[in-house]
Amino acid sequence: MLEEGFHKVPLGHVATVVTYLEMTSPAALRPAELPEGVTLRRVTDPDTVWYKDLFMRVGGQDWLWFSRLKMENSKLGAIIRDPDVHMFTLDLGGTAQAILELDFREKGKCEVAFFGVAPALTGSTAGRCLMNHAITYAFAQGIDMLHLHTCTMDHPRALAFYRRTGFTPVRQEIEVLEDPRLTGDLPREAAPHIPIFA
Repeated sequence: MLEEGFHKVPLGHVATVVTYLEMTSPAALRPAELPEGVTLRRVTDPDTVWYKDLFMRVGGQDWLWFSRLKMENSKLGAIIRDPDVHMFTLDLGGTAQAILELDFREKGKCEVAFFGVAPALTGSTAGRCLMNHAITYAFAQGIDMLHLHTCTMDHPRALAFYRRTGFTPVRQEIEVLEDPRLTGDLPREAAPHIPIFA
């Protein structure tokens, strides 16, 4: 446990506050319709190249998502093609523009492992529609808990969005990690709002 007070972050690293949230019964859905031309589909047998490209567009460029980008394709493929990991996306003009990754590998629970929309859908009703689908679909599988986490490097409205959706914050952690822009996992120009301390 960290003691109270300030703690220096090492050079070449970034720090973020991670908030864990849970939902133990289906929350009331917030009405929304998919934007015109957008369709929801389940992705079966996803390709790792396709996945990493989408992962980068949804979270890598703006929010420093990098964990899956540096993962070996064999390990990543084993996760995203696991029969208990269900993948959905939103298509616009024939291109995937969202990630909804539901992980049912822990009995009785479902983790929203990754959730987000690419810039082409940011600010529309797409995110709300995708989350409505996540809640309805996950609880239809007979789970007791739907959970996820977000951090202060995510979209600044992410935590408020999850709370409005019906998730309850249950704990927080501080994560310190090597800056992925300095390790080569992300371009140096990614997430310009987060300073680099080299």
